Amino acid sequence: MAIEWIEDLSVGVNEIDNQHKELFKRINNLLDACTQGKGKEEVGSVIKFLEDYIITHFNAEEAIQKKNGYPDYETHKGLHDEFRKNFSELKNRFETKGAGLYLVLLTNRTIVDWLINHIGKMDKAIGAFLKKRA
Repeated sequence: MAIEWIEDLSVGVNEIDNQHKELFKRINNLLDACTQGKGKEEVGSVIKFLEDYIITHFNAEEAIQKKNGYPDYETHKGLHDEFRKNFSELKNRFETKGAGLYLVLLTNRTIVDWLINHIGKMDKAIGAFLKKRA
């Protein structure tokens, strides 16, 4: 079951949109691996990707918000901080217990929820704000 990128999710900043598209691609790889019974093998790759992604992506997004005076910056940053915490727990579980079925399911749920709720709502709001300022 693929998660499809649609242009309606675009923030209107190429750097951010391209990062979002790459996240969709990586999660789809994990979802595909799960349907083939290979989720345990793929989850480590996704966790490694996310480790770098959340640093690069969140810093870029937050810099754009600050630069443009985005009024909900603190709320948005708080959500990023919460995701960082959740990811840290996922990574710790992976490092201590390995890539068991529970971790695969938890990773899927955490990331897919993030895609739907954060990108689909919060990041779209940044895009709408930036379009009004243009």
